[in-house]
Amino acid sequence: MSSVVRPYGDTTGDGMVQVSFTLPVPHSKVAEGGAAQLAKKMGIDPALVVHAKPMGPDFTFFVVYGRVNHLVELDKVEVVERDYPLLTPKEVNAAVKRSMRRRLVVVGGCIGTDAHTVGIDAILNVKGFAGEKGLEYYRELKVVNLGAQVSVPQLVERAREERADAVLVSQVVTQRDAHLLNTREMSAAFREAYPTDRRPLLVVGGPRFDETMAAELGVDRVFTRGTTPGEVASYLVHRLVTLKGTA
Repeated sequence: MSSVVRPYGDTTGDGMVQVSFTLPVPHSKVAEGGAAQLAKKMGIDPALVVHAKPMGPDFTFFVVYGRVNHLVELDKVEVVERDYPLLTPKEVNAAVKRSMRRRLVVVGGCIGTDAHTVGIDAILNVKGFAGEKGLEYYRELKVVNLGAQVSVPQLVERAREERADAVLVSQVVTQRDAHLLNTREMSAAFREAYPTDRRPLLVVGGPRFDETMAAELGVDRVFTRGTTPGEVASYLVHRLVTLKGTA
């Protein structure tokens, strides 16, 4: 496979892309011209406004289609590859029971003003996600789901009460980078409340997180969209059981 590729629209390598955005102007011919102008400044040329829809009296949503000359250099892409094996629920339970001789405790929730529990519930609740059962299904895991709008002090206090091995936080609300601010506040609070060698594993997830930002945010792992309960359970075993067992 070539390490250099171009976007594909109608034919291979034609460079065609489609982008969408909103401008804070009422819908008009001038607004559509402004959308085309913005697209051209983004490197899309020719830029064709294929959709324009008023969003109330003062905003317009656009979809623009056109060609770019930029190349994608795959050998320069930086991603976080999975560095642990995927385990079945049976394998997770066996590893925890054999090595910890107690249940692995997971405390999770949505912090700040975030009331969107769909992400944390997909990972924690027994119904799970994408055909996989959630962590509540694993008999050797004790799951405490705190739900929505949990303050950071409440999260720290409950983690201490439950003697949590891992803390899972979901953040969907991202306006003004609220997910980043909340995560940094959480990681700072846990580092203040715990000795380094006793702090629970800190894991965050959400659609707008960048997997490469874990160290910058002060957490142990960042999961993004599409993460399944099995991936999270396997990671917890890898960090809390496998690595500790070989240390």
